[in-house]
Amino acid sequence: MFEDIRDGEYDAFTDLLFNALVGFAFMFFIAFAMINPVAETGKIDTEVEILITVRWPDGNEDDIDVYVEDPVGNIVWYHEREAGLMHLDRDDRGQFKDVLLVNGQEVENPLNQETVSVRGLMNGEYVVNVVHFIATSTDPVPVTVKIEKMNPSVRVVYYGEVELGGTGEEVTVARFTLEDDEIVDLNNRPKSLVELTRTAGRNTPGGAQDVGSGEVVE
Repeated sequence: MFEDIRDGEYDAFTDLLFNALVGFAFMFFIAFAMINPVAETGKIDTEVEILITVRWPDGNEDDIDVYVEDPVGNIVWYHEREAGLMHLDRDDRGQFKDVLLVNGQEVENPLNQETVSVRGLMNGEYVVNVVHFIATSTDPVPVTVKIEKMNPSVRVVYYGEVELGGTGEEVTVARFTLEDDEIVDLNNRPKSLVELTRTAGRNTPGGAQDVGSGEVVE
């Protein structure tokens, strides 16, 4: 009789221990599942493949424009803010109507910046130009251009500065060729994108144009 009692007590203790272990394992699984994975440094989840940022001095009243051409001839600019897989996210006109609303009050925004995003990649050449659309003085304006390839991690393709000296001046900042997601050529050979957006036969100052290609012929 005593053996039966001891055996019963032993079985009950075993069941209790087993249930406790099961409960502990379940809580450990739930806690582990709720732990967020550590983010990989430099990884960005974004639909933008290439980001082009053009800046000139804060508070400057000149109007600088960016023109970008893709490998199939689409050109994004202030009159064509979306073309192909490219989009002009911000068209800045210097200090013209450049204000922020803070606590119900209009505050002047000194930032001069234009950005273009490329939301899909294709093989071929991209061309990035800056244009001095309106000059308010005779002083040259320093313009910085940064081109970043965003995926799988951020990589600066180009960063540099050019000076624009007056209304109508156009400068080819960078031309780069993509081949299987790799940049195989980077240069700044002149090519007028303004001319390609205009009526055939019109020339830009400083050189004749091949209207079909936009290449400058000195």
